[in-house]
Amino acid sequence: MLEALMGITAGNGKIKSRTGPADAALRHSRVCYNHLAGDAGIRLYDSLVVQGYLFFQNDALTLTPSGSAFACDFGIDIEELKAARAVLCRECLDWSELRSHLAGSLGRAFLTRFEKLRWVKRIDDSRIIKFSRKGADSFNSIFGVQA
Repeated sequence: MLEALMGITAGNGKIKSRTGPADAALRHSRVCYNHLAGDAGIRLYDSLVVQGYLFFQNDALTLTPSGSAFACDFGIDIEELKAARAVLCRECLDWSELRSHLAGSLGRAFLTRFEKLRWVKRIDDSRIIKFSRKGADSFNSIFGVQA
């Protein structure tokens, strides 16, 4: 609910200062519930949209057939995700940037895949996600962004 209120306020131009954590590591990449957030999460989301893997249809975020193929090639079992009761794709407002990142079972699956590939590691007793050098390079290469 707070994220929604922040989004409404941001849309009205009421927020003048940068919100969110002062810690640069939290701003860069962190866990939001169970998916990737922060600058890296926003960049993942933007990349998937720009490449045509995600789009809005009937006010809902939708995975395209090419997006499904991309996710499968990346090692994510889309059919298993679709069979589950959870929403496949949805936007989540990033409170540090007031922009969207990917939530839903697909958002969770991407973070899990990044962890299995050892691209990222969760920092103990924190929400910080730390990219390895190889992980940052691979993330940048595949998603066309700076991690």
